[in-house]
Amino acid sequence: MELSLYERMRNRLIKTKDNFKEKIENVMYMGSFDDDFFDELEETLILSDLGALTATKITEALRAKIKETRSKSKEEVMGFLKEILIEMVQVEPVEKQYPTIMLVVGVNGVGKTTTIAKLASRYKKEGKKVIIAAADTFRAAAAEQLDEWAQRVGVDIVKSTTGADPSSVVYDAIGAAKARNADILICDTAGRLHNKVNLMKELEKISRIINREGSGFTIHNLMVLDATTGQNAINQAKVFHDCVDISGIVLTKLDGTAKGGIAIALIDELQIPIEYVGIGEKSEDLIDFDPKKFVDLLFE
Repeated sequence: MELSLYERMRNRLIKTKDNFKEKIENVMYMGSFDDDFFDELEETLILSDLGALTATKITEALRAKIKETRSKSKEEVMGFLKEILIEMVQVEPVEKQYPTIMLVVGVNGVGKTTTIAKLASRYKKEGKKVIIAAADTFRAAAAEQLDEWAQRVGVDIVKSTTGADPSSVVYDAIGAAKARNADILICDTAGRLHNKVNLMKELEKISRIINREGSGFTIHNLMVLDATTGQNAINQAKVFHDCVDISGIVLTKLDGTAKGGIAIALIDELQIPIEYVGIGEKSEDLIDFDPKKFVDLLFE
């Protein structure tokens, strides 16, 4: 019998689930809900990769809830904690409208190329006409990798030579998307953060081209982040968000880490929805992210 998406996610996120639940249960069975309890809880949440800012917010909300209800039940307090987390991850997703231009950003090594391939495969299976723009012209193998994926998935690709102006590739791709009545144009970009100023200027230029030439298209900027990097993912997102208005996140490699708590911190700190999560190498392993189900999973 085919597993549901929730069951697949639960099976793949066992490291995150066990890491979180074990730590929280240890704190819950300390004894009374005093200052030591809240200090321990806050530290535990930080160690679960929720970050200092989010951990403090959660702890203070729980403290207020316990004070309000005068609850002394560990089971009830665990329920309060779950409710707080569920409320924290409720961010309204951007409704996709077609045709759309999807600008995909992120540092090298986060799984951007394979994510683009998975997205292209997914949208094609949904009956959408997809074109990929290989606008990472800095990394020699980037266009070749995407070309191979495009052939495998069966979608069109617009590319140029290594070192070409990325904006010109995007410009040509927008023209192709219009001429071929594409539903979605997915644009790859470079991700070298060691030269941040140049990279951000390049992205700003690409964004201007898309805004100027993409009349009739909805623009959707998607950031790919690697869950295994923990808190560093938030820092990366902030850098890119300052440059291009990020409207959605793809969190990759969630199956290979105990740091899945970063998903909660990302949503809380950035107020940007996580749209997809990667839980494996296959195209079907890029799944829709349901924040409530994710929190449910942590408490199972």
